[in-house]
Amino acid sequence: MSQDVWKTALALSAAIVSSQAGLAQQMTQAKQDDVVKINQIQVIGSHNSYHAGFAPSERKYLEAKNPKALRSLDYSHAPLPNQLDGGVRQIEIDVFADAKGGRYAHLPIDDAAVKAGLPADPDFDPQHEMDKPGFKVMHVQGVDERSTCHTFVKCLTVVRDWSKQHPQHLPIFILVETKEDGGKPRPGMPATEPFTAGVFDALDAEVRSVFKSGEYITPDEVRGHAATLNEAISAGGWPTLEKARGRVIFLLDQRKVETTYTEGHASLKGRVFFTNAESGKPDAAFTEENDGSKETIDALVKQGYLVRTRTDEGTEQARTNDTTRRDLALSTGAQMISTDYPPSEPSHWTSFVVKLPDGLVARCNPVNKPAGCVDRLLEAPLNTSAMR
Repeated sequence: MSQDVWKTALALSAAIVSSQAGLAQQMTQAKQDDVVKINQIQVIGSHNSYHAGFAPSERKYLEAKNPKALRSLDYSHAPLPNQLDGGVRQIEIDVFADAKGGRYAHLPIDDAAVKAGLPADPDFDPQHEMDKPGFKVMHVQGVDERSTCHTFVKCLTVVRDWSKQHPQHLPIFILVETKEDGGKPRPGMPATEPFTAGVFDALDAEVRSVFKSGEYITPDEVRGHAATLNEAISAGGWPTLEKARGRVIFLLDQRKVETTYTEGHASLKGRVFFTNAESGKPDAAFTEENDGSKETIDALVKQGYLVRTRTDEGTEQARTNDTTRRDLALSTGAQMISTDYPPSEPSHWTSFVVKLPDGLVARCNPVNKPAGCVDRLLEAPLNTSAMR
């Protein structure tokens, strides 16, 4: 046998072995996916995932007028697809109602900065997306509006596009915070629109305008034939990964809107979002324990709830490398561990970062994982060397 033929035979043999190993991996993952449910994993999430930070003059103006506020808001995130590439599997989006459009199209802080003698910043909305009707995505109206996706529809669209490009991804948890000032706007800032049951109908409609039926996990699907959603999740009603891969699930952040969102929709019948509910209520399936103890969080997880917690707030832990809350959160069974500093976006002040060990995108839940669950079969680990 000639040397070239021998090399070809070796290469073919290696390819066959690799293919067989890959097939075995897929078969093993498929077997695990039939057993592991979406509440039996743990992922890293990003807080205010759309947040693009401040332009230079905005920053200087805010530093002079309210340095405490700037310190708290001094973080930013890459566009949503980049975060998903970096292993984030829970994102958070803040939405403001804007039925007619244009309510938040002007940015008062930019006017104030120029009046104070600072150079004009780049236009925060060059495509005039803020002029269009529909829900807007930002942090504080009139002050902190720069976003990597200005509209809710745009944010959802880029997530759906990424999802279609990665059809085997673990479910993406999309946490939505509804923002309103309660009729007491800051002086000189635009007043918000209240979130009524009808406005929530419009929010559901925007989700359905982007994601098709079957592409997101609904309360109706989880409830099944149970009398209430709470009864369903208490009996293990969450879908398995086999049914959840390539899909998203929508969660409401604000507990105060629970009664409004469920109005006319007992146990969330016909609704898109899962509410941040008090445990035991008919609509209770998801809840937040942002500062909860390990005992509280783990008890909720054992009862079947999806739980979100946080590891840092207002940039403080990132500035001092205080890992106390981070380490506590990672020791719990909270399925979503939210941070401003996910694996691909560590603090630029210290080494503070929130990630799972060994480059894992997800791990089997430390509190309620089924026997034999293997972390690396959930998703391929990140290439951590490429992030350095």
